[in-house]
Amino acid sequence: MILSDEDLQNDINIFLQGLGDNITAEKLRDYLNLPQVREQHGINHRLSLATAQNYLDRLGYRFAQPLKGQFVDGHERNDVVDHRQNRFLPEMLSYQPRMRVYDKDGNLISEPEGRPVVVWWHDESIFFANDRRRKRWIHKDATPKPYKKGDGPSLMYANFVSADYGWLRAPDGRSPEILLKPGKTRDGYMTNEEILEQFKHASALLKELYPNEDHVLVYDNATTHTKRPDDALSARHTPKNTPKEGKNWLVEVSARDANGKVIPGQKIKGPMRDGYHNGQPQSLYFPPEHPRAGVFKGMVTILEERGITFSTKKLAECKNFKCNPPKTDCCYRRVLFNQPDFAGVESNLETLGKSLGIPVLFLPKYHCELNFIEQCWGYAKRLYRLNPESSREDVLERNTMDAINAVPLVAMRRFANRSLRIMDAYRNGLDGKQAAWAAKKYRGHRILPPEWREDLRKANL
Repeated sequence: MILSDEDLQNDINIFLQGLGDNITAEKLRDYLNLPQVREQHGINHRLSLATAQNYLDRLGYRFAQPLKGQFVDGHERNDVVDHRQNRFLPEMLSYQPRMRVYDKDGNLISEPEGRPVVVWWHDESIFFANDRRRKRWIHKDATPKPYKKGDGPSLMYANFVSADYGWLRAPDGRSPEILLKPGKTRDGYMTNEEILEQFKHASALLKELYPNEDHVLVYDNATTHTKRPDDALSARHTPKNTPKEGKNWLVEVSARDANGKVIPGQKIKGPMRDGYHNGQPQSLYFPPEHPRAGVFKGMVTILEERGITFSTKKLAECKNFKCNPPKTDCCYRRVLFNQPDFAGVESNLETLGKSLGIPVLFLPKYHCELNFIEQCWGYAKRLYRLNPESSREDVLERNTMDAINAVPLVAMRRFANRSLRIMDAYRNGLDGKQAAWAAKKYRGHRILPPEWREDLRKANL
């Protein structure tokens, strides 16, 4: 065995010491396959990755990382499943006949007839200066080594990605991508106003670069994305009756400067916008000629004006607004909450999208597996963690962008196919655990094969 050569063992140990925390079997393999090393130690054939891994094991190194517990979330919560099954999946399915189809190697195998639809997936990810590969080959006799406290400086990157074109970026480098140093004492965090500005930039660029295609932008369900206008219709806090004399009920809205821009951190009180009933506007405040002009009418009066009255006394709200399904008229708040104009309030993003001719979809909560950009982040961070640690912010930005730009389009298309496969699993009634099983078992597929039911039965899931 080659490793029995003491001179070679010594050279390997010196080489590994020089790598510090960045020991990998790949680096050892490449070192041993260098012509000068092979000649010096009489190695007459190229060594494989498996051989390098075996050498590391025999030299006392172990591939290890800290264990983590299971992450629990609301993946199968009733309201989340309802959004997934009855909103997001049907909306995505309506676009799929007009989407290009790629095989597992990223090759185009089907071009839609007519005008294609390109789906762009949005997300943000944070890269940390001290986030480095912790799972590595460690000598069994190695002593604990101090690590830098905390994650170090951070950099957030936000952009869109599609299976057709990869990251949204023009050939000349123009892009709606955002680089932000998150934190209260740094650049802060992305606001809804910044999300809207990014959308406008993306919309203009899409229409310039791909004018012969339709585009759909998909966002996660974060409150920064789903934010509605401050004065939007909402029954969550409205009083049952007209406020007492000298009182009024108003909503809190963001203060704006003379140019209409939001003044961060400043709020003012103002009226809720008008509702609509039978196609006609309905003010929620008494008119100027009324003795209580400008005062909120209260839920009872608002519903009475819509022809909705009750013969029995009702509560303003069921305890904690947890009404017993399937009741829809158990309390005044639930009745008003279910009125079409109150239930159908659009987010700022959806309204902007309509005005610009680009639909917006929101992912169901806790369903990051449906957004293939998450796998792009994973690919990029795997590369990012191979870099030596540095607390310099210019190095952080360079390493971040190098890693993001290194994600190949063929990998993105594979990731996109995986997400489509999971969507099909959910459409077929599988839950989260079963969908994950199907995604792994039927790699290379975009939809589940006919035998999936029998395979699922055999898997006993």
